[in-house]
Amino acid sequence: MKILVVDDELMIRTVLREYIEFEGNEAFEASDGMEAVKMCKENDFDIILMDIMMPKLDGFSAVKEIKKSKDVPVIMLSARTEEYDKLFGFEIGADDYVTKPFSPKEVMARINAVTKRKKNEIEAENTEIIKFEGLTVNMAGREVYVDGERVELTPKEYEILFYFIKNRGIAISREKFLMDVWGFDFYGDDRTVDTHIKMLRSNLKQYRKFIVTLRGLGYKFEA
Repeated sequence: MKILVVDDELMIRTVLREYIEFEGNEAFEASDGMEAVKMCKENDFDIILMDIMMPKLDGFSAVKEIKKSKDVPVIMLSARTEEYDKLFGFEIGADDYVTKPFSPKEVMARINAVTKRKKNEIEAENTEIIKFEGLTVNMAGREVYVDGERVELTPKEYEILFYFIKNRGIAISREKFLMDVWGFDFYGDDRTVDTHIKMLRSNLKQYRKFIVTLRGLGYKFEA
């Protein structure tokens, strides 16, 4: 894999590079968000490790700019632990969020989990168009229509809907959502799942009825 490490701290970049190359991957470095955006325009990476607090251009802004042209998985790296920062990271398309200080082994485990999940999603997606009454989901094109009108979902909202469809009729706990959709155990903070599903329901309009709340457990997609 080609992995881009974006962090203004040389020590962090050096340590992560050693672990990345030790596992047989290629490591590339950027010291700020501006440099990362430029490198992504000129190269294709399999995954990006992106720090948030950096000079010139912060990590959030860099991810938003990169995502305009490249659908590359991103793991945010930050010393900031506020829920708002994590939710915002997921909203702009981040796939995981690691707080500092972290173990390089943990970061590598997160990389492997995210890339495996992305590979499975790509393999699962095909040209199939699924309809539930007036709700149409184009799995390959990642497009969602409500009564013929296209609705714009955030990357995370689409992942949740896709996960719902793959597991329709099955009760899904909030903990399982966090493990399977976010790829890590965000233990003790179910609001992350509830917040995203609330926004997804709003976008689905009258077809929000397909997402059923199971009191004390989680959710189920019934259509």
